[in-house]
Amino acid sequence: MPVMARSSVAVVTDSTACLPPLPATAAGGRLTVVPLAVVVNGVPGLETVDVDSATVAEALNARRVAVTTSRPAPSAFSAVYRELLDSGASGILSVHLSAKLSGTYEAACLAAAEFDGKVEVIDTQSTGMGLGFPALAAADAAAAGADLAAVKAAAEDAAARTTTLFYVDTLEFLRRGGRIGAAAALVGTALSVKPILNASEQGVVVREKVRTASRALARLVDIAVESAGDSDVDVAVHHLVAPDRADALLTTLKERLGERLRGAYLTEVGAVVGAHVGPGMVAVVVHRV
Repeated sequence: MPVMARSSVAVVTDSTACLPPLPATAAGGRLTVVPLAVVVNGVPGLETVDVDSATVAEALNARRVAVTTSRPAPSAFSAVYRELLDSGASGILSVHLSAKLSGTYEAACLAAAEFDGKVEVIDTQSTGMGLGFPALAAADAAAAGADLAAVKAAAEDAAARTTTLFYVDTLEFLRRGGRIGAAAALVGTALSVKPILNASEQGVVVREKVRTASRALARLVDIAVESAGDSDVDVAVHHLVAPDRADALLTTLKERLGERLRGAYLTEVGAVVGAHVGPGMVAVVVHRV
């Protein structure tokens, strides 16, 4: 739990943010992360505490091993909010993954209602660093002394300037978890399609349909560069047990973006996101700065 300076705003996020390792003096050190739950073959655990992405990937590859996820209970958020306020926080911004993908945002809102306006909650309409970049922006604003309204505005602005794109080898895991959203038309006879998807206000939607993995990955880079436009950008690349694929993707992005690339991060997704996208997934999150 970060130590709060008196009258500062605290920032809370959840474990699907896939934050890269950051020093305690950086924004990441000023974030409180609430873990989601993962159940592997009937055994429950908390993401980042009890269950890691490798365990989930192994279970998914086994196929007969059931993997499910669940949101934190509102009481878990209440406990975190109360501790932060008791430690001197003047207010709290709670920044979370898309409400279309999880009940986490709803749980945070239920908990926030207990605190008489001292806790604000936002839905980033994304996950991974599509959530992480807004959370970090909020933490930076809070560290600079911004009030709760300004910290919230910083997170919302960062979310609006962030694009989350990803590729999966199969839609089967998204279908199983009910997270496929507007991509449902691809399920069934079209499961052989290699889709490029993105997180949006509608949830997971299909950006483009490609027939081979190599073409899909090349197109993923093209769309990421297009999303950057003329802006300087921070970029995050995520993967699930596909480090070589992710390394190659990041190398190409660095070449294509050149001097416009301000910061680059490479992380494996956590157990919760991994449970819904499956092994081989790679994602690119572009944050225009």
